[in-house]
Amino acid sequence: MTIQFSNDMSDVVAIRRYLHQHPELGLSEFGTSDFVAQQLTDLGYEVTRGLAKTGLVATLTNGTSSSSIGIRADMDALPIEEETGAEYASLNKGIMHACGHDGHTAMLLGAAKILAERRNFDGTIHLIFQPAEENFGGAKLMIDDGLFERFPCDAVFGLHNDPTLPFGKIGVKEGPMMAAVDECKITVNGRGGHGAEPQTTADPIVCGASIIMALQTIASRNIHPLDAMVITVGAFHAGMASNVIPERAEMVLTIRSFDPDVRDELERRIRVIAEGQAASYGMGVTIDYARGYDATINHAAETDFVRDLARRVLGEDKVMDLPRASMGSEDFAYMVSERPGTYFLLGTKRTDNDPPLHHPRFDFNDDAIPIGTSFWVELAEAYLGRP
Repeated sequence: MTIQFSNDMSDVVAIRRYLHQHPELGLSEFGTSDFVAQQLTDLGYEVTRGLAKTGLVATLTNGTSSSSIGIRADMDALPIEEETGAEYASLNKGIMHACGHDGHTAMLLGAAKILAERRNFDGTIHLIFQPAEENFGGAKLMIDDGLFERFPCDAVFGLHNDPTLPFGKIGVKEGPMMAAVDECKITVNGRGGHGAEPQTTADPIVCGASIIMALQTIASRNIHPLDAMVITVGAFHAGMASNVIPERAEMVLTIRSFDPDVRDELERRIRVIAEGQAASYGMGVTIDYARGYDATINHAAETDFVRDLARRVLGEDKVMDLPRASMGSEDFAYMVSERPGTYFLLGTKRTDNDPPLHHPRFDFNDDAIPIGTSFWVELAEAYLGRP
């Protein structure tokens, strides 16, 4: 399939739906990468492949300026069985575009075609098509592969669709935008036995329940009330029968924060509480603590640039300053820690009952494609200036 651009961007919609039908998981986006690379090559971009295995960068230079810009779209899907019932539903069982990355990729491809045709900019555009946002931190992997050394960017920009934000609105926020995310697995090592003789056992379920309740005191008694953080125990597994006390209990936590010092304190307190509670029951714990994505911190100048541009090209009523950061996470964090930039939202809400992101019935709102595509074009041309 090759983009044949039309005024209503119906062909970019067709691209989006093709991508939706052929979703691939992180670092396995081989077909997606081939497809995207072919479109960009046909448009005259210099395409460099192989960053983070399936990632690619498409470069286009016009005029004489040394200025440069990076625009990123993520390409990966999620391990979810689709339930949309769409005629273009996923053909890959157990995998679907439930976060709208198909829309992100399609909009940047649409913008690529317009930018190549108009060439109304002075400098260099690097279009970054990134794998593995959902799981393996494709942004960091691309950076580790020399992304910004090989493709210098004065600034870098990324967007995400938001089905909770009013349709067509651009949501911006300076400073903390998305939280850092960590994961912790706590295993309580007890001594199993008969449920009728608990005195002969060391019950890891009771101990685990005590740990879960004690963890709730971290937010209320250890972290400053104005420092945002979340500790959620998302899974608790122990035992198989009512009359058997198991040998162990396992719980898995997600931990969200923004401030690096708070992040360190959360890990310290989780370890202290889990070990202390277990010791009080005569048991031990094994703690596997893994640091995930860093917090996404938007730069002021680039956020102001997006806000002002959106006001000019979309209208004052189409721009909103987000009242608070999200406790979700984003590996675009690594890009804005390396280069000035900002990450913003595009509202795609249809109704008050829209399925949320990561839901088996989620489907990107194609009506937003002309807005996102055109905005990327305006952003690139405004940032680099006209020749």
